[in-house]
Amino acid sequence: MTADPRSLYAQATAQVGELIDAVRGEQFGAGTPCPEFDVRGLLSHVVGVMVRVAVTGEGGDGLVVEAFVDGVGDDEWGVVFEEARVRGVKAWEDDASLTRTVRVPWGEVPGTAALSGYVMEIATHTWDLSEALGWPVQLSDEVGEFALAAALRNLPGPQRPAGIPFGSAVEAAEGADSYGKLAAWTGREPLTAA
Repeated sequence: MTADPRSLYAQATAQVGELIDAVRGEQFGAGTPCPEFDVRGLLSHVVGVMVRVAVTGEGGDGLVVEAFVDGVGDDEWGVVFEEARVRGVKAWEDDASLTRTVRVPWGEVPGTAALSGYVMEIATHTWDLSEALGWPVQLSDEVGEFALAAALRNLPGPQRPAGIPFGSAVEAAEGADSYGKLAAWTGREPLTAA
């Protein structure tokens, strides 16, 4: 049984908020290690996923929610993000949310497994954003270790078939921390290596 991921989700999302607050105007169009996203596109996806997490925790079908948000001005990301973050944390407060079966992109699973998967996804995108911004904040080791364990447990690999939203694993840099190992397992390479 996976440990209760709620406090880790709260930590993971709070640190993304710190990163969003650190984005400077000229960085919104910068590339990220996720080749289909610049910083603005990555923020759109992160907020969309967080709204999906909230709807799922509230007992709705998160899969009807787009994994992207549109129409957000560069000066509005912090506010839009915080609204989604608070809603998501609140949506999972009831202990029953952890045992309820929910639909997520990878199937029908207990809420605990769903939220654990979302911690992994948010932590992965945290690495993407940190890398794009030049690592302006210290990331939580606890979140990184949890996310890495979830990824190793749940993501097939190292070669990934089409349809998996993460690329095939690459080799982690020597001495990589949990985020570096998570990034490598999810097919990411540092921008300096790209």
